[in-house]
Amino acid sequence: MIGKLLVANRGEIAVRIFRTCRQSGISTVGVYAEISDLHVAEADVAVEVESFLHGAKIIEAAIRTGADAIHPGYGFLSENAAFARDVLAAGLIWIGPDPDAIEAMGDKIRAKKLVAAAGVPVLEGGSFPLLIKAAAGGGGRGMRVVTEAEELEPALAAAEAEARSAFGDGTVFTEPYLPLARHIEVQVLGDAAGRIWVVGDRDCSVQRRHQKIVEEAPAPGLSGETRAALHRHARNAAEAVRYRGAGTVEFLVDGDRIFFLEMNTRLQVEHPVTEAVTGLDLVAWQLAIAEGRELGDAPPEPSGHAVEVRLYAEDPARDFAPQTGRIRAFTIDTSCVRVDAGVAAGSQVGIRYDAMLAKIIAHGPDRNAAIRLLGDALRRAEIHGLTTNLGLLRAILRDDDFLAGRVDTALLDRRLAAWTSADRDHPVRKAALAAAVGSAVRTAVSGRVQSRIPAAWRNVPSQERVRTYRCGDAEYPVTYTSRGGRLESSWLPGVSVLGIDGDRVVLDDHGVRESYRVTVVDGGVDVDGPDGSYDLRTVPVFTDPAANLAAGSLLASMPGLVVAVHVESGQRVAAGDPVMVLEAMKMQQTLTAPADGMVASLSVEVGRQVAAGDVLAVIDSAASAVPSTSSVPPASTVPSASTVPPADPSSSRS
Repeated sequence: MIGKLLVANRGEIAVRIFRTCRQSGISTVGVYAEISDLHVAEADVAVEVESFLHGAKIIEAAIRTGADAIHPGYGFLSENAAFARDVLAAGLIWIGPDPDAIEAMGDKIRAKKLVAAAGVPVLEGGSFPLLIKAAAGGGGRGMRVVTEAEELEPALAAAEAEARSAFGDGTVFTEPYLPLARHIEVQVLGDAAGRIWVVGDRDCSVQRRHQKIVEEAPAPGLSGETRAALHRHARNAAEAVRYRGAGTVEFLVDGDRIFFLEMNTRLQVEHPVTEAVTGLDLVAWQLAIAEGRELGDAPPEPSGHAVEVRLYAEDPARDFAPQTGRIRAFTIDTSCVRVDAGVAAGSQVGIRYDAMLAKIIAHGPDRNAAIRLLGDALRRAEIHGLTTNLGLLRAILRDDDFLAGRVDTALLDRRLAAWTSADRDHPVRKAALAAAVGSAVRTAVSGRVQSRIPAAWRNVPSQERVRTYRCGDAEYPVTYTSRGGRLESSWLPGVSVLGIDGDRVVLDDHGVRESYRVTVVDGGVDVDGPDGSYDLRTVPVFTDPAANLAAGSLLASMPGLVVAVHVESGQRVAAGDPVMVLEAMKMQQTLTAPADGMVASLSVEVGRQVAAGDVLAVIDSAASAVPSTSSVPPASTVPSASTVPPADPSSSRS
């Protein structure tokens, strides 16, 4: 029997496992690399480790604290057969499948051969378009789509480098890419006696960078025949390795055709939607199976519908670039939804780990009800301090195709432009107006000098005051004035200021009364209103001359670590030549020369950590008159980014 459990993970999954342990009367041990990690406070005791990949140190922490079992969560060491064997060799209980099953399914090339022998259909062939995949991991790392033959060699090199950095193994393989297929997975549970439960299915088709952001159970719109076939194939795959514990078999569904993708020998990020519709606690079952408990005759039938979204620290408008910073506010109403979060107000988000902040899950009697509950929770969420994909998630849940269940793995690519602009224009203009007048009143009230002068008063009344805010790439120059002791604005036709009381600003939008909460912060204003929350940055009236950039400056598109530099100062480059590679949260991005020219300056070297917007190099295009003799090697021969040890590999999730 398990008395004390160490969770070899961090963030929301560690918090979630601790919750089940408390309900089961099991003491908990956490491990951490940063004392600020939220999960540290949730554990009964915690031990510092240098890395979540140092298996020996984690096992040592378990023995030192008297733990008798280890749960790996997902990512990190969760699908590492050698670590599982070391846990068992140390006399500890391993919360997961047999190491042989992990090994068999961990190599995707071997896994495809194994399940094919069990009658499960797999993708075969080498015609374009192709999908390059990492053999040793998932979560979108090491994946590249190739549509033309000339793209294959550089794409293979980039995929190998990213896979090696994320998983320590650069082996990749290719399979046909089905852009309009659905990504559907089947949850399984197996016990030591050989019984397999097929615990329903999930649709995970809405993805970015081949990583899921919206999941739901059951998968909508499947015929009875297709659903039965999916469940049958999942059972066959699990039985092929005598699977024990919780696992997931993933498929592509293209019309009536079904193809095996992979089997994840661990708990999935999206497991809460299955728990919501079945009433099962999958973590509790993992623990029970590890203790020797056998499954019953059949799992419970699903009831209702559940939808989950993943909240990420990333900017969808900038190709999902990871974002870092301190979270100033993090409030999500949990009265109607479940929130599995790894952060809270005050948490610092860095570049070392996966960008996921939280999962929000809603369950209702049917799909429409679940979507409505989830959409309302996202609309009311107040999250400030760094850019997230919250606006994108709200837009997805309002999209006609999504609402109708017309989903596939390319849906986000087709609709991204519309989704990322959904929260702009009129709603953000109202937020900017509320910010301007609310800030003006606060400044007037808190002023130590001439505090009796009304807010926005000017001795030249014909001129309105102007306060400019930036939200994303757009700027909003709000004009307002004081008349009769009240603030007014003609900047937004049809919208007027009804009143300001403390941090509350009430606007009238064409006869509709709306309330906004305005919080002045360093460098800007946080606004929470009926359309959502916005971080508005104040644009200075006078520009700092030092902020002017030299022509041809190559800027860091995201905070990250420089893992490869392909040029030298004085070297000639052509537009599109690779200059350097940045890595953040285990995502790599190659920065290329914006124009023909010469590398006039190079400000960084391999191993340097940079912030978004930092000048990394300057390409002097004035030198482009000289015929280009670029010495930049092709992508297939540049030094691998994997030769630079990352700060700490992040958890890989799917």
